[in-house]
Amino acid sequence: MRNVTQQNISDVVIAALSADIPARNREILTSLIRHIHSFCIEAKITHAELIAACQFLVRAGHISDDARNEFILLSDILGVEVLVDMLDHKVTDGESESTVLGPFYRDNPPILPKGASIIQKHFEGSQTVRVNGAIRDTTGQPISDAIIDVWEDAPNGLYEQQDPDQPDYNLRGRFMTDANGEYSFVGIRPAPYPIPYDGAAGELLNYMGHHPWRPGHIHFMIQKDGYQGLVSQIYDADTQYLDNDSVFAVKESLIGKMNETPAGSDTDLVMQFDFKLKPLAGQTAIAAE
Repeated sequence: MRNVTQQNISDVVIAALSADIPARNREILTSLIRHIHSFCIEAKITHAELIAACQFLVRAGHISDDARNEFILLSDILGVEVLVDMLDHKVTDGESESTVLGPFYRDNPPILPKGASIIQKHFEGSQTVRVNGAIRDTTGQPISDAIIDVWEDAPNGLYEQQDPDQPDYNLRGRFMTDANGEYSFVGIRPAPYPIPYDGAAGELLNYMGHHPWRPGHIHFMIQKDGYQGLVSQIYDADTQYLDNDSVFAVKESLIGKMNETPAGSDTDLVMQFDFKLKPLAGQTAIAAE
């Protein structure tokens, strides 16, 4: 095509896609090309703005490494990751809602017995919380031997891999549900914290005029053979930023109340939070008797 115009450029680029590429490649690229061209036309993007955007992406690449993926952070700030999570994990049978994994998960956390503490370092003024709950299927039957990874930030707003003063794997643990599908552990009341904003993510937040803060929350990853895995976050009902989370990941069903415990209790607070897992395709939840 020698005569490319604003009117035909999308069709020209799409026509350049090879007939040999997978159908999914074609579907994604066709939609991407049409939408990004429409965006440029609608927003009247200048050449200087295009170059600035390319340089911005280069800066995002330079700051990214094994410990920090700036592009995931950018997708969070624009609400893309939480949207994709909603598309990919539609609630169909009353199972618990998922939300974003976040950038601070670490595999192979310490394996701990039911009721154990994930706290390895004391922080002055922090409140301890016992988190109890049950994992059930979508009919309400308990799921035993489900694996639960939990992790949270410290009261200074930092996860342990961000903070050289915290012990390795502090505020992280892996638990297993008992025969009744129940779990329990002791953690710290999670604090609101800012997502990293010293790089390209901070530039984008400034461009948006938005803040970097996330509400206090505890991360959960729940797995059991025969069930759809669940990645979720439980939000403190009394934390700041529930209504203006910087990454838009809060859902009403994921907010839990941390209540004061009676005098003499082993923790300052207690929270009850249950989850439901959906059987994988071809599996059937055991009906309640």
